[in-house]
Amino acid sequence: MSRAFVKEPDGSEAEDFPDRLVSDHPNLVTARGFERIETEVTNASAAHATAVGSGDRGEIAKALRDLRYWTARRSTAELMPAPTNATTVQFGSTVTVLRDDGRRHTYQIVGEDEADPSAGSISYVSPLAQAMLGKSVGDSVAAGKGEAEITKIT
Repeated sequence: MSRAFVKEPDGSEAEDFPDRLVSDHPNLVTARGFERIETEVTNASAAHATAVGSGDRGEIAKALRDLRYWTARRSTAELMPAPTNATTVQFGSTVTVLRDDGRRHTYQIVGEDEADPSAGSISYVSPLAQAMLGKSVGDSVAAGKGEAEITKIT
């Protein structure tokens, strides 16, 4: 195959950064989650300004993609009040569960952009959070392949 008419990249083309997917679920956030969104908008704006200053088209495209995402998330954010009681699991609750294999885990139920299971927070749309919402201490919920008992709600 002839390569006579194939344009080789010369660095002047912007990289293709497809938009980040935005969830169809309501954008519920805690106060900390809203602060994070504001920080991400600020960071993306600064990254864009830096990229424009350096003329790096790939970085400009990346920063614009991130700025579009975080601006959209800020415009749709629904700030949820902190839980007022610990009798049932609700958005923002911190829940401790004891799995049937003896492992104990504590999670806070938060918005999708805030979720970081390794740091103890799970999205309210995750299967575990969905199973726990509305439950009380002593209730059992599906947790992976097994079950878990809710032992504490704060």
